[in-house]
Amino acid sequence: MSTVRRAAVVLVAVSALALTACGPSEDGAAGGTDVPATTPPATAPSTPAAPSKSAEPSKPAEPSASAKPTTPAEPSAKPSSAPPADPDYDVFPCSTYDLKFTATLAEPTTSSYLLKITNKTGKPCRVLGHPVVTFGALEGQATARGTAPGIEEAIRLAPGASAYAGLMGDPKSAKTKTVSSIALTMDTESDLKQTPLKATTPGLNVSADNSVTAWMGNAEDALSL
Repeated sequence: MSTVRRAAVVLVAVSALALTACGPSEDGAAGGTDVPATTPPATAPSTPAAPSKSAEPSKPAEPSASAKPTTPAEPSAKPSSAPPADPDYDVFPCSTYDLKFTATLAEPTTSSYLLKITNKTGKPCRVLGHPVVTFGALEGQATARGTAPGIEEAIRLAPGASAYAGLMGDPKSAKTKTVSSIALTMDTESDLKQTPLKATTPGLNVSADNSVTAWMGNAEDALSL
């Protein structure tokens, strides 16, 4: 055998030995690995963490002071006392400052006159009692004829409304005197000073028997007494 071939055989044998030394072990041939697998350490079951304070159910918040129902404040001032139930509690007696006045001849034989007053203001007033009638320059006044209603039944004279009275004269005789005007003031049940209202009364016969009725709501009643 030549030298070259010997060297080749030796190289082949050496290579085979080297492969045999590096080959898999019997265990590896059975399907194992050179490095045994490391079993992961068993971990103990974790203890559930205690719930945090924030997880606890929250208690309902206390209502704030502003949320509490407020008590209605008491009125700072007491209301003024209510007016009386009577709607006419502030209706005062009529005076001559509230009225217009006229006198009309009603009965020529006795020279009797119908007296008429009219409320010229914008508010009502009460017509009380009998008219106070004087005879111009003559002294004295007409006497009250019949009875007048009390203050509660007295005529309530609305603005623009009228009331009436009858001034009874006398037939002309030696004991009578004639005047051409009269003056009238109102019964106010007070000491209120009034300016007399004047009216013309041509040929009015004046005597001690002249009389005047209470104020009435219509002319017919005023002249029938």
